[in-house]
Amino acid sequence: MISLSQSTLLLLRDKKVLVLGIGLTGLSCAQFLSANNISFAINDSRENPFSKASRFSQNTLEHEIVLGKWDAELISQADIILVSPGIDLSEPEIKSFIKANCLVWGDIELYCRLTKTPILAVTGSNGKSTVVTLLAHLGKALGYKTELGGNVGVPVLDHLSEETDKGINTSSLEFLILELSSFQLENLSSMQAIAATVLNISDDHLDRHLTLENYCSIKQRIYQQSKIAIINRDDQATFLKVKNNNQSIVSFGSDEPKNGNFGLALIDGNTCLMFGDQSLIAIEDLPLAGMHNALNYLAALALGYCAGWSVVSMVNKLVGFEGLKHRCQKVSADNEIVWINDSKATNVGATLAAINGFAKIMKPSQQLILIAGGEGKGADFTPLKIAITEQVSQLITLGKDGGKIAKLSDNTIEVSTLKQAIEVANRLASPNDIVLLSPACASFDMFENFAERGQVFIDVVQKLKEVS
Repeated sequence: MISLSQSTLLLLRDKKVLVLGIGLTGLSCAQFLSANNISFAINDSRENPFSKASRFSQNTLEHEIVLGKWDAELISQADIILVSPGIDLSEPEIKSFIKANCLVWGDIELYCRLTKTPILAVTGSNGKSTVVTLLAHLGKALGYKTELGGNVGVPVLDHLSEETDKGINTSSLEFLILELSSFQLENLSSMQAIAATVLNISDDHLDRHLTLENYCSIKQRIYQQSKIAIINRDDQATFLKVKNNNQSIVSFGSDEPKNGNFGLALIDGNTCLMFGDQSLIAIEDLPLAGMHNALNYLAALALGYCAGWSVVSMVNKLVGFEGLKHRCQKVSADNEIVWINDSKATNVGATLAAINGFAKIMKPSQQLILIAGGEGKGADFTPLKIAITEQVSQLITLGKDGGKIAKLSDNTIEVSTLKQAIEVANRLASPNDIVLLSPACASFDMFENFAERGQVFIDVVQKLKEVS
């Protein structure tokens, strides 16, 4: 009997395969194909995409490589296209040349066609990286061989062990935890996850997906490829639109949960994580602050529970997770101002979650100063207006779309650089006030990425500390 892996390899060997885009994902696909003796071509619109993969480029001279443009001939001849998630297939130079019967896969689709590794999958607009990293932390702490893949960690194909002489590709993982972007879900249909969740939905990537309805529809695809759907009771856009046969539903939310679900409740004056009527831990005893992070904890616990992990054992390991850089990360300072680096908040929903998350735990004497702005990616900023008006004492804006955000408040200061924004906030803030960098925008109008923006924030704040 031919295995899943063998049948997929036979299909690849019998077809013309094109790797479209040769960044990290494309490179991983190319290396996998080479290791399994499958011929393929490479096409990338960039002139020099091999800058970080020069060693591989020298070993692929036997493959046809076209750089600097999308090549109509290669695209039109391909039977199978392995596409990187950052490439928009609706671009006319690509879409018009893909033939009707061409199979278009991402690396995750290929992985799922090669192995039946147990998968826990996460998508949503905000909190994905926090939830999957927390989940991986819990899995490893409980003794399971668990790794990250998809939008974080190493490319999924790198987790496979090749036995090319037998035509078998296997994985020794007990659990693969996938963070899936909307771009990756566009070309994914064969995943059979144990459980999957859409954490939340807000305007994001509308420059590519055009409408919120289309974006939601793409996110919902994750449910059709999982045995258990985990929904967020606080966000109806995450509710399952179409239920598969025998598919179960588990939920999390900020209210008190029913049996078998996760939520929050006030126990002896403390807000606690709950599993049904079972109190698990007070949120003030957890390292990640804010109500949005309480929901992230609940989502991770729900995923682990669906995988058969002990809820009590997971809760015991929560306190060892310190979170991720640039995601509501507290920056050390000696001037008694609370500086929060949330540079990863690249969309409206993330910033809204941060504002509301901190507002719910702030003392009456504290003020919240928000620094926001950057490249908005076509987003509608008006959902921020109420939160900014009611919760933010001072708004400081910058970047390409900073002016649009500035119009949301009558108490706004517009600046040209992040350094200026920090200096203004430092002058305005009193001890114990919170200064929150949560841009609601991408960073590429002023920085290489959100990590560089966050690091600049850290560096400038710590210099203020040195001279204070």
